[in-house]
Amino acid sequence: MKFIKHLSIVFLVGIAFSINSCENHTNEIKKSPKIDFTKFVDPFIGTGGHGHTYPGATVPFGMLQISPDNGISSWDWCSGYHYSDSITIGFSHLHLSGTGIGDLADIRLMPINKKVDLAAEVKTRNDIPYKSLYSHNEEKASPGYYSVQLKDFNIKAELTSNLRTGFHKYTFEENDTQSVVLDLGFAINWDKTTASKITVIDETTISGFRHSTGWAKNQKVFFVVRFSKPIEKYELVNGETYKTDVTTVEGEKAFAQLFFNSENTNELSVKVAVSSVSEKNALENLSKEEISFETVKNEASEIWNNNLSNITVETDNEDLKTIFYTALYHTQVAPVTFSDVNKEFRKENDEIVKAENYTAYSTLSLWDTFRAEHPLLIFTAQDKVTDIINTMLEYYQTNKILPVWTLYGNETNTMTGYHSIPVITEAYIKGIKGFDIKKAYEAMKTTMMQDKRGLNHYKKYGYIPHNLLDESVTITLEYAYNDWCVAQIAKELGEEEDYTYFMNRSKAYEHLFDAETGFMRGKNEAGTAWKEPFDPKFSAHRVGAEYTEGNAWQHSWFVLHDVENLIKMHGGEVKFTDKLQQLFTESSEITGNDVSADITGLIGQYAHGNEPSHHIAYMYNFANKPWKTQYWVREILKTQYNTTPNGLSGNEDCGQMSAWYVFSAMGLYPYSPASGEYQIGSPLFETSTIKISEEISFTIKAENVSDENMYIQSATFNGKEFNRTSISHKEIQQGGTLQFVMGNTPNKNWGINN
Repeated sequence: MKFIKHLSIVFLVGIAFSINSCENHTNEIKKSPKIDFTKFVDPFIGTGGHGHTYPGATVPFGMLQISPDNGISSWDWCSGYHYSDSITIGFSHLHLSGTGIGDLADIRLMPINKKVDLAAEVKTRNDIPYKSLYSHNEEKASPGYYSVQLKDFNIKAELTSNLRTGFHKYTFEENDTQSVVLDLGFAINWDKTTASKITVIDETTISGFRHSTGWAKNQKVFFVVRFSKPIEKYELVNGETYKTDVTTVEGEKAFAQLFFNSENTNELSVKVAVSSVSEKNALENLSKEEISFETVKNEASEIWNNNLSNITVETDNEDLKTIFYTALYHTQVAPVTFSDVNKEFRKENDEIVKAENYTAYSTLSLWDTFRAEHPLLIFTAQDKVTDIINTMLEYYQTNKILPVWTLYGNETNTMTGYHSIPVITEAYIKGIKGFDIKKAYEAMKTTMMQDKRGLNHYKKYGYIPHNLLDESVTITLEYAYNDWCVAQIAKELGEEEDYTYFMNRSKAYEHLFDAETGFMRGKNEAGTAWKEPFDPKFSAHRVGAEYTEGNAWQHSWFVLHDVENLIKMHGGEVKFTDKLQQLFTESSEITGNDVSADITGLIGQYAHGNEPSHHIAYMYNFANKPWKTQYWVREILKTQYNTTPNGLSGNEDCGQMSAWYVFSAMGLYPYSPASGEYQIGSPLFETSTIKISEEISFTIKAENVSDENMYIQSATFNGKEFNRTSISHKEIQQGGTLQFVMGNTPNKNWGINN
């Protein structure tokens, strides 16, 4: 269809653009640090193996994640991209970082140099007429930037972003056809388009929506796309039918091919914004500044550099810097901004609400991220912590239950426990302000007193019987920790009766400990028998399982809040540490016919590729063998991370795998996040410095540190002897220097009987 000038603009006429353009920036760009930390970041780390990360362009906690899609529906393509692939079907604007379920990949653009048949039936990516080969030799990625050469079309595609606007730059061959395909129909992994619309608004602007169902059951993405040159002609397709003489196409699967004049320049720039609310809001989210692609790219890099500079490490090992700063980068690509520039966002019941005094966030992978990702944000992005909690409380207003795993405003109920609770508890215990703790406590208490997701059984029996609910052991152990976290806030608020009640319930793990085998096991509802037969290496994924994505070896240690009692239940420190040692040295065989694919990164039966194992190496500290913690933490740091695309031993899980590395490489770990204490491991770097404020910093020094010198010989804190295996958040916040002297043999007297 020829482009018709002066098209009727249905909903956009009269919108006043008074929004300050700076609201589309992630943060106020401060004076840049002297060091360019972005040069140590490699976004391709984690895009191979089972890392499930994406290499595309985003800014810290950005609304958009613009990245290439390979078009494959498979577990290792959950982010839309896998490094083993060499075909792309375009660049969509929403992606997940490191999840074990695939969704999103919405609003996909693909530059091409020829007319294609968009009405042809497409069953797999092999049928897609605009796919292209690419080579990793012609692919680049850095914080806030991605580029690739599309071999089939001789087009260089470049991507960058600010907080709410994505920027594309396509460079065509001289005098070549300049065209862009917009595909709202083709979906990958769990996703399925349910409704879509494309409207040509004026000679440089199109808009529309894509509604879909999948992991997020009710996902609604509205969009606006603006081009740097006029649309010369366009073709619109509904399903498998071309629509002529129309400016709008609407149906289950809508497509468009747009053509542009190639005479004046071989470059085409594109701006894209999305909204969960409306096309009007998407237009308001669209950056109003007329700035070059390079300017946006440089600003994105500068924002990243400022954020990465919150933690500085010193080492001569460049690979360690790359692993560390890439990990720090990955801890800030999620959660993602969800509210629009006017503060509105959509909830899963289609209610439109306004985040009056906060920014709303989504992609809350709480089962994973409560462990180290959220504790790290308290140091690196404290303002986001408050906003995330206020977002949780808004979700509570709808469901009367705190969120489990939110994706694009939808509760997915993925994974076990209610780990928004430890996130809230940790924040309050560590002095984070900006949310109503009484409302938060009401939400926490109400959540743990309702009957869904096995809480009815938990309240009735004191644990969840294996014959009443799958994954009963994991769920019981996690509810016990959730209860303990509720109790801590009850104590802070003077709710003594509640404190006693939830503390008693937090001992639920005692019901499931089998002293004869030393494992947490499934128990029947009568409380008289363990589930038989029993094999601690046995794994079943979901159905018939007592353990979530794991086995008894990996899940029997989740008693974050009462390790001392767990040690007693094992028969004392010697038996406890012997069992721990067996975990790490046992054969790595996993038995069963439906073994969970999430069990990866094995050292013995320890599985670093999935989160339930992440705290375990630090448990030796509680049993007076801190040198064992030092040894195994170093072994994990050395064997489970590297600088290749296969550099993560399991799913990145929205920052958790990387947050473990960031903390552990500095020599600390938030073992029980809500306790306000950090366990000490074995620092990798000569110096690590956390910026607490403009005036205060906390520095960890490791004298004589090396691959061999992993053992702490002695320590001082602010010049005074330091002989314990933990340090409080309060101590860190006050700043100072924690200095270790390292050696190649254990000092079995350091950190004992602390």
